[in-house]
Amino acid sequence: MHTISLCMIVKNEEEVLAGCLESVRDLVDEIVIVDTGSTDRTKEIAAQYTPRIFDFEWINDFSAARNYSFSKATSDYIMWLDADDVLLPKDQEAFRKLWKELADEVDVVSMFYHTSLDEKGNPLYLYRRNRIVRRSKNFRWHGAVHEYLEFGGNIVASEIAVTHRKNKKTHTISDRNLRIYESYIASGRSLTPRDMFYYANELKDHGKFDLAKSYYTDFLHSEAGWVEDNIRACQYLADCCKAEGDMEGYRMHLFQSFRYDRPRPEFCCLIGDLLTEDRNYEAAAYWYRQALDYEGKELPGFSVPAYTTWYPYLQLTLCYSRIGLMEEAKLAHDKAVSYHPDHPSILHNTAFFEKFKL
Repeated sequence: MHTISLCMIVKNEEEVLAGCLESVRDLVDEIVIVDTGSTDRTKEIAAQYTPRIFDFEWINDFSAARNYSFSKATSDYIMWLDADDVLLPKDQEAFRKLWKELADEVDVVSMFYHTSLDEKGNPLYLYRRNRIVRRSKNFRWHGAVHEYLEFGGNIVASEIAVTHRKNKKTHTISDRNLRIYESYIASGRSLTPRDMFYYANELKDHGKFDLAKSYYTDFLHSEAGWVEDNIRACQYLADCCKAEGDMEGYRMHLFQSFRYDRPRPEFCCLIGDLLTEDRNYEAAAYWYRQALDYEGKELPGFSVPAYTTWYPYLQLTLCYSRIGLMEEAKLAHDKAVSYHPDHPSILHNTAFFEKFKL
């Protein structure tokens, strides 16, 4: 069977590191920990799982640290995680099965990344990341901030999910990445289109909406971005406009996303919501139905499952009932119940239809 090294970069992760390593210790042959300057018990905890702990002087460059961690691996394949990531038991079992059956020619394995879960453990937001690469291919990380891993060759898209577990002690948004980008600009360094996008994200998250909109616009005008980042830039431009009370700008940027691909479910639902607020229920129903065109399908890029399942059905229940199509409303409600029976609005509708006795 192929061997695999887990490579991680860490700093002050005493609260979450053990949970991460405990979830994968029996899945990998080697654990490589690169510490970038911890002042807490991070290295002490890491030592309980591996002797392969290395120090790396932090130089405001995540790719440099990740590439250093990869250089210390000795197995056939390399897997990477962050300290606040875990593999849940069902994904550990799926990993074991995949690894036992992995074909010799595989170069890359992608996994889902569940960045948040609902109260029942279902993902609220997910996307794919390339988590395992063949070491002999010498794939490299690029980008000082929001780094990405180059890849190629024979790629397997697995059903395994890595789950992000947020640090409970962290209640504020870190300004670390914002400061790194600002230091680049102060030094006269030019931002790549990708840097523009992620710098704009940092500005948005810190409430600097005007400047964020400027960088999102420059990013889109560069016409050099990944299509998924282009779509998200439109979404975030819309969010900035909404935060400033500019609803026309909000609407415009939702539709702007259609320039880059077919309408994605999230945008369809948001447009439907605008039309619902205007009581244009027939037009709103059209957009909710468009969102459901992706029902049961894996979306490219980033995905919010609610927008292809219970939410458009919930809204269709409202729209159909308001235009007198009660049988259609009940069918939509039944579908919403199948996905999220305990949602307060769906429970309200259940009570309504019980009284209505359609």
